[in-house]
Amino acid sequence: MKTGYKVSDAMTKKPISVNLGINLQECAKLMNSHHVGSLVIQKDEKVVGVITEQDIVRKLVAKGINPIKEKVEDYMEKKLVTISPEADIYDALMKMRDLNIRQIPVISKGEMVGLLTLKDILKIEPQLFELLVEKFEVREQSRKPINRIIPSEGICQVCGEYSEKVHEVDGSIMCDKCEKEQEE
Repeated sequence: MKTGYKVSDAMTKKPISVNLGINLQECAKLMNSHHVGSLVIQKDEKVVGVITEQDIVRKLVAKGINPIKEKVEDYMEKKLVTISPEADIYDALMKMRDLNIRQIPVISKGEMVGLLTLKDILKIEPQLFELLVEKFEVREQSRKPINRIIPSEGICQVCGEYSEKVHEVDGSIMCDKCEKEQEE
């Protein structure tokens, strides 16, 4: 499903970035003061990683590691998944959802031109929120008053097209055409 909006329409053009030698407490302070959930890490003007508030909480705080003494380079995500500014935001959202990431560097001709976050996408196209929610696991589902209802119509998670008849197949919502192709 194409939205007509490109990644370049939604991305943050000047994400907050820091140099590689910074410690994690300084990263947390910057995230707090700029109200952001991630920082782009650079070395000699090149993007070498991303650090998120989740990284700091899960990799340090939860393990009792002191962030004052630790350098960002030891905890940042170095294997970056990127996207083109020309990609549709639907494709970006699907990539982010499937890889369970909340931000993705936008690269054009080998240079970072922006950072796309889930918030950026949902500000422009809030109806895409449903596609994102499908990935969330409801904790303690048996005790919560939520009935899992599979819609009779909706967006196929395989082809991305709207269908008047969708089904759940192995945890995914599929149209008849994609369901038949999967069976073959």
